[in-house]
Amino acid sequence: MIHVTKGVTVMKPRAEVYQFWRQLERLPSFMIHLQSVTAVSANRSHWIAKAPGGTDVEWDADIVAERDNELLSWKSVEGSEIQNEGSVRFKDAPADRGTEVHVELSYDAPGGAAGAAMAKWFGEEPSQQLTDDLRRFKQVMETGEVVLSEGSLMGTGEGMTAERPAQAPAAVRS
Repeated sequence: MIHVTKGVTVMKPRAEVYQFWRQLERLPSFMIHLQSVTAVSANRSHWIAKAPGGTDVEWDADIVAERDNELLSWKSVEGSEIQNEGSVRFKDAPADRGTEVHVELSYDAPGGAAGAAMAKWFGEEPSQQLTDDLRRFKQVMETGEVVLSEGSLMGTGEGMTAERPAQAPAAVRS
């Protein structure tokens, strides 16, 4: 199993951060490899994610532990395409600096060790993915959106870079 642990501090109250994450359907808004998460019941959800090689993987997961504003822990159900489990912990950051979010995730990569090696080769290393996901989560919580640029994986800012902001189309330039 691949095991990844990462954290981020979000400048929002713990209850607000927890409630946003607890609405699992919102996770694809900042986790770019997720296509959808659908609540099936109060504790079960159905997940669809992009896998290396342009394929999709699907699984169901159950919430196995939950403490409001503190912990959300899950495990995929038996027979899922990807066996995974993990937790998200929420705690107050020191000196009233928001909320610390700590994610711990373990999963079997599609295709086993060969699939994990291939994913790493194509730049889909799990530790970096989680770091990027948490950075986008922080942006969504603090600004209401994910900031995109030409250099980002999701970027659509044609002609836009940090040095050269987007320009108006030629028809409206004076």
